[in-house]
Amino acid sequence: MSKSAAILVIGDEILSGRTQDTNSGHIARVLGSLGIALSEIRVVGDVEGRIVEALNALRAAHDLVFTTGGIGPTHDDITADAVAKAFGVSIDYHPEAYRLLEARYPPGEFNEARKRMARIPEGAALIPNAVSVAPGFHIGNVYVMAGVPMVMRAMLEQVVPQLPRGAPNIAITIEAKVMEGAVAARLAAIQKQEPDVAIGSYPFYRDTGTGVQLVARGRDRQAVERAAAAIEAHLRELGVAAQRIKQVVPDGQS
Repeated sequence: MSKSAAILVIGDEILSGRTQDTNSGHIARVLGSLGIALSEIRVVGDVEGRIVEALNALRAAHDLVFTTGGIGPTHDDITADAVAKAFGVSIDYHPEAYRLLEARYPPGEFNEARKRMARIPEGAALIPNAVSVAPGFHIGNVYVMAGVPMVMRAMLEQVVPQLPRGAPNIAITIEAKVMEGAVAARLAAIQKQEPDVAIGSYPFYRDTGTGVQLVARGRDRQAVERAAAAIEAHLRELGVAAQRIKQVVPDGQS
């Protein structure tokens, strides 16, 4: 049985629209390739109580939780404190994190703000950071990572070997120049025939015309193939040309 996961995105800059969240999409693709089902994404601002509330809800409901954002040196970087509060543990300078950060800066430049990045909840294990040294951490079923995409990706690479594996999602995408309404009823019927396959419909609007991408996704390769074949057969019945724009590959891979 596949593990379920959730992402908690932390930061006022996401909610204000100043910064676009690209981390969630990357994490989702990586988890999909590992056979881990991403079930939920939440976004909260830099408010300790809201972070604690969201984290406790997510870690109780899912096997794995990944957080991004709020572990830098500034006053609004409060994720580590919130995680400690959620787990009911103390927080202090982690000897290894402190050593790594102290070595990064010239003498006299490892100031109090930078020392904040070495504060880790009791009992947490460090997640190495090959980009900027300041580590993330792992406690319980929660992986706490940076918000800067390049740094988050470096941390996630360190985390992946620790994660469980399941049967990866297989996805087949079929593109056709037809409106959703013309195929909706048949898609519903195919969905009933293949309950273990998720069938999605995604319209597109381009200079070359409008149409829809129809996606069959699931962990049973044969069931996904059957659903895709049924979709293609229906499009042929309508006299519509269809194209598979992606091969049968695990989600998260190209």
